[in-house]
Amino acid sequence: MKKLVTLMMLTGVFMLVHLKSIAQDDTTAQTDSTEVVTEEVVEEEVAAPVPATIQDDEPEAELSFHQIVKEQFIAGGWEFMGIVLLCLILGLAVAIERIITLNLATTNTKKLLEKVEGALAQGGVDAAKEVCRNTQGPVASIFVQGLMRMSEGVDMVEKSIIAYGSVEMGKLEKGMIWISLFISMAPMLGFMGTVIGMIGAFDAIAEAGDVSPALVAGGIKIALLTTVGGLIVAVILQLFYNYLVSKIDSLVNSMEDASISLVDILVKHSAK
Repeated sequence: MKKLVTLMMLTGVFMLVHLKSIAQDDTTAQTDSTEVVTEEVVEEEVAAPVPATIQDDEPEAELSFHQIVKEQFIAGGWEFMGIVLLCLILGLAVAIERIITLNLATTNTKKLLEKVEGALAQGGVDAAKEVCRNTQGPVASIFVQGLMRMSEGVDMVEKSIIAYGSVEMGKLEKGMIWISLFISMAPMLGFMGTVIGMIGAFDAIAEAGDVSPALVAGGIKIALLTTVGGLIVAVILQLFYNYLVSKIDSLVNSMEDASISLVDILVKHSAK
């Protein structure tokens, strides 16, 4: 059975080859008989202009946003555009780390105060300190420092809260200076790239000996791309910076309110 199938396949292949050779012979004969006429027709077709409507009807491939950004990045020059991109990456990394840290530092101060007050009523200062140690966030850390000075009086509790509050505020603002630095650096690097690009354009004009609009426009476009990149990076990082500043202000206000409430609770507890 296998031999029969193989024989049939070989026969089919030979038939196809034979038919193809016949077709080629017929085509060759027809080509030889009409060679002169064909050459004249081909010359007329080549000489005939291509209709403009056919060219206009061909749709142009639209570039995606990623491709456009990539082309503009390459056109602006990798020397300065790469540094601007590095500022964006580092700034976003610091901003994301700060956002995560500040969100983890957020504490429900009302619930914490209720737990501390209940622990003071039931187990005293030690129980209240244990509740604060088991709670994350700067507010709980400030409460621990204040409760540790409870034996020295309410005045020492207030001083301890104020002193340690400034420490926690410094921790919340950690890394903000780097975001501010990248916000300032990105536009300046863009302007530097623009100035250097303009110098290159004027050098090209001097070498050409003539002010060509195409030459000047191309050089200025490439030079200004670095400025655009720097401004875009600065705008993006500025949005993150403002959000972080508002988040830090909210945490600081909650820390101050909670500290005042803790002092009132301790005054009530010491008066009993």
